[in-house]
Amino acid sequence: MDAVPCLRVPRCHTQQIRRCLQSREAFDHSLALVKDSDGTVLLPILPSCLSQLDLQSLRDRVPSGPCEIVWSQSPLHSKRQKGRSGGNKVEKMLQELLESHGQRWMEELRADLPRSFQRHGDLILLGDSCFTLPLWKKIGDQLWSVVAKGLGAKRLAKMSRISRDGFRSPAVTMLLGDHSWVKHVDNGIRYEFDVTKCMFSAGNITEKLRVAAFDCRGETVVDLYAGIGYFTLPYLVHAKASHVHACEWNPDAVEALQKNLEANGVSDRCTVHQGDNRQLQLCDVADRVNLGLIPSSGDGWPVACRLLKRTTGGILHIHQNVTSPLQSTNDATQRLSRKNADREVWKAWAAETANHVASLLRDLTGALWAANIQHVELVKSYAPHIHHVVLDLECRPF
Repeated sequence: MDAVPCLRVPRCHTQQIRRCLQSREAFDHSLALVKDSDGTVLLPILPSCLSQLDLQSLRDRVPSGPCEIVWSQSPLHSKRQKGRSGGNKVEKMLQELLESHGQRWMEELRADLPRSFQRHGDLILLGDSCFTLPLWKKIGDQLWSVVAKGLGAKRLAKMSRISRDGFRSPAVTMLLGDHSWVKHVDNGIRYEFDVTKCMFSAGNITEKLRVAAFDCRGETVVDLYAGIGYFTLPYLVHAKASHVHACEWNPDAVEALQKNLEANGVSDRCTVHQGDNRQLQLCDVADRVNLGLIPSSGDGWPVACRLLKRTTGGILHIHQNVTSPLQSTNDATQRLSRKNADREVWKAWAAETANHVASLLRDLTGALWAANIQHVELVKSYAPHIHHVVLDLECRPF
């Protein structure tokens, strides 16, 4: 069976968020919620409701801690089935495997099993926090065959970290399987990519859904950090942009991007520019520029200003990791205070960015521009004080 979408929330907010999901008929009653070892709970969501889920309103109900969509195998069994099964299928298979090698099952091994992962068709991509104990190495490659069979996959890979090669290439090792290209469907859009060379951020789904809801008919969009098409494709497929200029310097991502444009039937409305976008030979063309790079897209701001149409201007979608000061969260009042403080920090960053962009536009064109904050969107949080946000900045010449 495929992995299912879940909402990861702090354990103390489980009942509140579950009732909210139930009221919106988005909670999957056929599946069991899962308590994770990090103090969070995975609440299963009906896949048909995922694209309509208002994640921001749910986050407003969680003063602290994560509130994010993940894909998990753990809650696939219903409570009734789970009670009958007497344990996790993968765990049972691994116990038998260890016994066949003369090894004894220990409680610490259970904590070293995968709790969540990414599924891309018949390939499972594990995180770096599982199968870390030395005992697993004694089993050899047979371990991965058993894990894949237990998870219903034919191929298996494991990610350790994102490399610092400038391309944000994933450090992924194939554990089982003869090739590493995968297919992934996200909001009706087909993505193909090599998991060992390109990353896929499932956590950005809310922003991709927001972009898909834009009305970009008649607009020219420039995506300065296109990757494999995370935002380029929603702009073309759902937002109906007239044309998108997609900029990407990772040749592996460009290869995947071109495949994805063809697969989704939109290659005729997209021009791919491979290389450093700071050398891009375009100007005065864009109604909208997407700057989807974190932790900061600051190097692309002068490029984006040059791309905006001189007579009418346009909208910049600026991504940034914004850090808030750490605060105590001993009670509900303090957590609410911290949440309000976070928003004030986002506002301050947005105002500073708007002033800086207006100054860049003035220096570039010799005319005065207004840079008006339309919206600040929280995409996800990496920690209680580090937030990935997007600023929608409308820039118009006076």
